[in-house]
Amino acid sequence: METSAGASVVLDHVTHRHPGGDIPVTALDDVSVTFGHGTFTAVMGPSGSGKTTLLQCAAGLERPATGRVLVAGHDLARLSERRRTLLRRDRIGFVFQSFNLLPSLTAAQNVALPLRLAGRRPDAVLVRQGLAAVGLADRAGHRPSQLSGGQQQRVALARALVTRPAVLFADEPTGALDASTSREILRLMRTLVDRYAQTLVMVTHDPLAAACADRVLFLADGRLSGEITDPTPDTVTARMLHLEAAC
Repeated sequence: METSAGASVVLDHVTHRHPGGDIPVTALDDVSVTFGHGTFTAVMGPSGSGKTTLLQCAAGLERPATGRVLVAGHDLARLSERRRTLLRRDRIGFVFQSFNLLPSLTAAQNVALPLRLAGRRPDAVLVRQGLAAVGLADRAGHRPSQLSGGQQQRVALARALVTRPAVLFADEPTGALDASTSREILRLMRTLVDRYAQTLVMVTHDPLAAACADRVLFLADGRLSGEITDPTPDTVTARMLHLEAAC
């Protein structure tokens, strides 16, 4: 496993269980994985395989039963709840299938929101740069209702990146978009990795989306079930069919 010095996120023998009647359900079972700086990783697996739980543990939203999670060199288990919250706010970005923009705010105000919530005066130049990076420099004053779905997801990306996070977690970021707009968002995400060395971890069910990543991790029954580097839609689809047949 790569050391934390060269990684944005490290999961070291992580096990996580959900309450489930008399017997807790093991969602992650002794998972060890590293997300290197400036890399793009897709996470795939059948329904219930632990994809979302892996994302939540890696982001510090869930505490593992055993194992360690390191983000930007910080062992989350050693941080107080307040320091863990601050780390998530300052060093972790999130993008979801639903864009989660505030409808009453303009694109620029939505992007600036994480800074305001952190008690920081938003830097207008930084906000403009963020919107420009996602191709929306001319939409700063538009509200979400005045933007297409793809444009709203671009605003969500700019908002997630405004704090310059060590890692960006994306949970089905193209799930609510049509095929053409999905390709547009995936190209943008690929550019963030290649041009700005952004670390990006994406949960997806779409082989076409996964093929944009540097590697694809596969989960089954809460355990890692292999990976593909330099993926193609065909290689990803074949692996997923194999996993689903085994379930």
